[in-house]
Amino acid sequence: MAGDGTPAIAPHRLGHRAAEGKLDHSRHWGLVMDFNPPTGSEISIRRGDQGPVIIIPAKGSPTRYFGGLFLLFWLGGWAFGFKSVLTQLLSGNGNAFEVFWLGGWTVGGAMAAYTAFRIFRPTVPETLLLKRGAIDYDTGIPPLELNSYQKRKNYWGSVFAKRLLTEFGRQELISLRLRETEEGNRLTVDIGAKRVELASQASEVEREWLARLLADRYALPQVMLGAADKT
Repeated sequence: MAGDGTPAIAPHRLGHRAAEGKLDHSRHWGLVMDFNPPTGSEISIRRGDQGPVIIIPAKGSPTRYFGGLFLLFWLGGWAFGFKSVLTQLLSGNGNAFEVFWLGGWTVGGAMAAYTAFRIFRPTVPETLLLKRGAIDYDTGIPPLELNSYQKRKNYWGSVFAKRLLTEFGRQELISLRLRETEEGNRLTVDIGAKRVELASQASEVEREWLARLLADRYALPQVMLGAADKT
């Protein structure tokens, strides 16, 4: 709008939502940009006192619960085996092999129990609070998926995933990049020597939308240039 002082936005950066008239020109957030996620997206935006909050739901396939049920039944059998061998060792009738067997059986049972816990643990959505000059970021708690996709990714990192709550200041924001890889795009930000992946539960189209939104809001033109990177 040339007459009301609203800055113009290049149509090619807004995609089909510019033609559909879905742009949010809210002065409550002080900026004119596309706050509308792609059509069909489950991402939502909530208004907060300090700025908009982008909520990215944790997506998981219900089939993972079948793996969890299998582990629960397996743990039932594990308990009988553990009790049987332990009782034999305590009675003095065991041998060295049973001692080592019990050690491995204990570790295996602990891993199975923790994996079952991760499968049934309630998920928490990923959130980004877009403040005026920084972002309050919460990774949330993603579901554990026992499938081939996770094998290609960092499976053990997924099993022992830690929830991260932090703030991205200007120093971190200038490292924000949308990177193209053989398995699709990745939206990343660097915190010291650690590279954090944002919106890993979102689709490629959703990550592209989020990258454009953050680039516009925080004046980060280098974000989209990162799409040429190969990592």
